[in-house]
Amino acid sequence: MVTKQFKDGSVDEADLRRADSLAREIFSDVANKWALLIIEMLGERTLRFSELRNVVEGVSHKMLTQNLRMLERNGLVDRKVHPTVPPRVEYTLTEPGRALRATVDAMCDWTHRYLGHIETARQRSRAVGDP
Repeated sequence: MVTKQFKDGSVDEADLRRADSLAREIFSDVANKWALLIIEMLGERTLRFSELRNVVEGVSHKMLTQNLRMLERNGLVDRKVHPTVPPRVEYTLTEPGRALRATVDAMCDWTHRYLGHIETARQRSRAVGDP
């Protein structure tokens, strides 16, 4: 993956409307279901890979690995390897990751608040033949 560089504090790099902006790349990285769920789970405590895999139901080994690497590359997750046999690896949120978790928490709260409304809308949509 080619990662864009933040050059000279360019305002264009922070513009989500621009397809080539660094901000859009970062937004795309973190705005996926696995990344959001990982951030939510790590917000509760430091976890090992296997513990994360158990609490993020449905995530494959490959997707968990890819998302943890991406979150680490973006400075949102810290990976600590303990020199044991076998090696013990723990993941925890960094300060920017904890700040992002506040937004993830708000999204979770929104989902819980409007779940009934959304399900009612989906039922109406299915009743009139929409997919």
